[in-house]
Amino acid sequence: MKNLGITFITLLLFMSCQEQQKIGFVDNGKVINEFQEKIDIEEKFKSKDEIFTKRTDSIGQAFQLEAQQFQLESKNMSAKRAQEKYDELGKKQQLLQQQLQFEQQQLQQAFNAEIDSAIVKVKNFVKEYGKANGYTYILGTTDASSSVMYGTESNDLTQIIIDSLNAKYKKD
Repeated sequence: MKNLGITFITLLLFMSCQEQQKIGFVDNGKVINEFQEKIDIEEKFKSKDEIFTKRTDSIGQAFQLEAQQFQLESKNMSAKRAQEKYDELGKKQQLLQQQLQFEQQQLQQAFNAEIDSAIVKVKNFVKEYGKANGYTYILGTTDASSSVMYGTESNDLTQIIIDSLNAKYKKD
């Protein structure tokens, strides 16, 4: 019985000497979606996309007018000349579509690059926050891929991270 008591006390002492691990978690989706830099990037590209759409519509309308004009004039053209003009219009339409598609891809790539950069900033910020505040782990979770099935509210760092990240962004 005495040995059992000594073993129990030794076990308690050993357990009390163990370093406590500080663990927190964040909702990745919420952090990213409420990060002001990401919001600003989306607004910037939304206006660029609106300008692109207006330009595309304007080019499309101009081409339609040209095609309608051709239809009117083609009645007075020889079949050979009408076919040549029709082929020219087809090539012009194809070139316009290729150019607009290229510009749209460029816009999308620029958007993706800026969003990726913002995500890297978030990851680095969380890492530095964890180091500075003595966390052993900061886990990430989303609705689509939940790695944290349960966590107490005191371990949820989502709002703290959002507020700190946005404050840092405003300073920069």
